[in-house]
Amino acid sequence: MIKHVKQILLQGFILIVGTVVLAQEGASTETQNISSNTASELASEDSTEIIQYEQFLRVIENTLEEYYKDYASTDAQTDSIIKALGYDDKDVPDFADSVYCMRLNALNEMSPFHLDCNDDVVSVIRFFAKKRRSFTSIVLGRSKLYFDMYEEKLAKHDMPIELKYLSVIESGLRPQVKSRAGALGLWQFMYRTGKYYGLNQNSYIDERMDPEMATEAACLYLKKLYGMYDDWNMALAAYNAGPGNVNKAIRRSGGKMTYWEIRPYLPRETQGYVPNFIAVSYMMTYHAEHNIRAREAKFHDFEVDTVCLKDGLHMEVIDSLTGWAVEDIKALNPIFKTTYIPKQTPMQCIQIPTAYVGKWIEMEDSIYALDSLIYESIPEKEKVAATHQTTTIHYVRSGQTLGHIASRYGTTVRNIMDWNNMRSTRLAIGQKLKIYTNGTPPKQQSNPTKKQASSTTYKEPTTGTLHTIRSGENLWVIAKDRGTSVEELKRLNPGLNYRDLKVGQKIRVK
Repeated sequence: MIKHVKQILLQGFILIVGTVVLAQEGASTETQNISSNTASELASEDSTEIIQYEQFLRVIENTLEEYYKDYASTDAQTDSIIKALGYDDKDVPDFADSVYCMRLNALNEMSPFHLDCNDDVVSVIRFFAKKRRSFTSIVLGRSKLYFDMYEEKLAKHDMPIELKYLSVIESGLRPQVKSRAGALGLWQFMYRTGKYYGLNQNSYIDERMDPEMATEAACLYLKKLYGMYDDWNMALAAYNAGPGNVNKAIRRSGGKMTYWEIRPYLPRETQGYVPNFIAVSYMMTYHAEHNIRAREAKFHDFEVDTVCLKDGLHMEVIDSLTGWAVEDIKALNPIFKTTYIPKQTPMQCIQIPTAYVGKWIEMEDSIYALDSLIYESIPEKEKVAATHQTTTIHYVRSGQTLGHIASRYGTTVRNIMDWNNMRSTRLAIGQKLKIYTNGTPPKQQSNPTKKQASSTTYKEPTTGTLHTIRSGENLWVIAKDRGTSVEELKRLNPGLNYRDLKVGQKIRVK
């Protein structure tokens, strides 16, 4: 529907532009002998036409945006239901079991799923309606970026539209979320399963985090599971636990072939999986009746366009010239593991907010030039470290300082503070810190070998200008405070193990 309207508007636009061009061609023979004064006047008129042309495009874009907002928004309908029910902002409605069952039966009539209404399902719905209201609000907002694409993919494979809710219980519609078991992305693919369905990864990208590619793979996998069991609830159980565990449950149940019959024999998590799916399907449909509004989405699908890159780029450079923040670049392009977008054949394309498309076109050549200027001047060893970063989560233990942690991971206190938006060097036991490393393992806390011990003999200086190491300091911090360089400090302190500075230790700074 949206595409058809867009095509109609664009065809109208092309017709208007074509008419203007033909009119100009017809008039061209009459203007071949104009004077220079007349030419300058026409040049001025051309400038006015360019301004009018830009205004014309803005009108079209704004019209399309308003149309898409009306088309995509359910807020008006939600507001009217909430107003009709007379809810205040803080009301948390509750209903009789019969009401939940009546609504589920209405959903069931339009679905190939068995959306059964039983005590377990009603219990989970009540839990979501009271304790997971914020979650429902958030995923309703996030759904505005993904659900149209989900529905398009599911329709292509002739699969139930309700399967879009599976991604809600898998990831909360977060494409970069990773489970403790290592499952990743909107559809939570394990590495091997993802690879089997064509989701590859390398140092820069992980296709399990690509929304469209992962959704296509999920459709193929779910279609295969449905083909095995000829039952969508059983396919959901197999998606969660694996076909092996479902087959074991069938055997232990004495050959039963429906989810509710084999449920007692499934892993504990899978016993709650289908009830969770039914509850999420219910809440996403009847959220207004429960006085829940969608949290405002950062992006809607109609606010996103695509640009293709002719070379590798660093997101920081794009940010510096267009104002499109690195955080938002990664949010719309979660496939990238770092802030570097590698060059690929065919061209690597990225998603960009429509609000930045004009700026991108204006600054594109400058973006490539600046990226080349900055990163070609970096020594190769530093460039590798900058572009092959991986993320590590460090949990603070008793007695650790930022200096100790920075030394362990071969980085600086300032970097750790910037990565974690810290205003102070104070730490709490158990605090989670995000560390970007170049892929090498952190230093092990073990006794040094004889070779290490012999190579780190260092005598504290007694002459020159000395500095006493304080908590949280490293060479980078000291160099910055003293107006010198890290290399100069290393030259003044030969043999110094700068990765293991001790509080109270003295080093020469001049």
